Amino acid sequence: MKTAVFEEPGKVRIYELDKPVVKNPTDAVLRIVRACVCGSDLWWYRGISNRDHNTPVGHEAIGVVESVGSEVTSVKPGDFVIAPFSHGCGHCAACLAGFDGDCTNRTDTEVVGYQSEYLRFKNAQWALVKIPGQPSDYTDEQLNDLLTLADVMATGYHAAHMAEVKPNDTVVVMGDGAVGLCGVIAARLHGATRIIAMSRHEDRQKLAREFGATDIVAERGDEAVAKVMDLTNGAGVDAVLECVGTEQSVDTAVKVGRPGAVVGRVGVPQKSDMNTNQLFWHNIGLRGGIAAVTTYDREVLLDAVLKGDIHPGKVFTKRFSLDDIQSAYEAMDHREAIKSLVIVSE
Repeated sequence: MKTAVFEEPGKVRIYELDKPVVKNPTDAVLRIVRACVCGSDLWWYRGISNRDHNTPVGHEAIGVVESVGSEVTSVKPGDFVIAPFSHGCGHCAACLAGFDGDCTNRTDTEVVGYQSEYLRFKNAQWALVKIPGQPSDYTDEQLNDLLTLADVMATGYHAAHMAEVKPNDTVVVMGDGAVGLCGVIAARLHGATRIIAMSRHEDRQKLAREFGATDIVAERGDEAVAKVMDLTNGAGVDAVLECVGTEQSVDTAVKVGRPGAVVGRVGVPQKSDMNTNQLFWHNIGLRGGIAAVTTYDREVLLDAVLKGDIHPGKVFTKRFSLDDIQSAYEAMDHREAIKSLVIVSE
């Protein structure tokens, strides 16, 4: 089968690997229909973070079940499913608390790549999210919406959930990548009435407004803080969705919150240390981490997509075949695409 493999920074190639098989009773093998490139993939692609060379890549996909292990009864061969990156077991303390992104029962350390023709999915009994019908029942746009539920839309939702966004809140969204844009959708789903999107790219600003942003701030750093304070008459905002992970982004997020505000942090951290004094002096809360994809899909997001209430698939601004995976990464690396869609099969 064809699988995208990381060779070295700046280089991803298609390899022919053996088709996966069920190894554990909780496994399922999926035929991938659509996959995509994530902004977090760019960290190792650019050499900013470490990743073992010659390993399969990708962690977002939708597909059709090919085979299942003996303990998998929730889905069967032929079912159309969302494949969350989180692989929650559904019964550990983290999963039961609604934090399946932090599942404590991940004992299989084999690296699997979603940018592939087939995928061995772990903890399939609980983690896979069944979609009604078959891929052929959906439009191209709907398939894209469903694909975002494997990660990016759920991660944006996690930011809003962790920031405790409430009806009538004023919210700042840090970051205009796919996660930040999905964070705008999530803030609206939570009832925010004013959503300030931090963006300095015209195409992303336009999409942010389409998703529900009421204001755009193009400035960065202290200038951005001043602009938000001006927009809120000096009060600051009720909640902040931090979807970048840089030191500047986190610093700005903390500074734009009113006393008692909460920052929902989902941007992958780029520094291991952080000055927390600003949190103390303004009673700012800081929460966040890895998204609970299966939980959010089942509780809110799949229904919202099926009803047509949200259209997060618009973050895919360029599409590629699996054979063109290098171009898919380059498009995001060069900011030519907000998010690259990878068409694998019909």
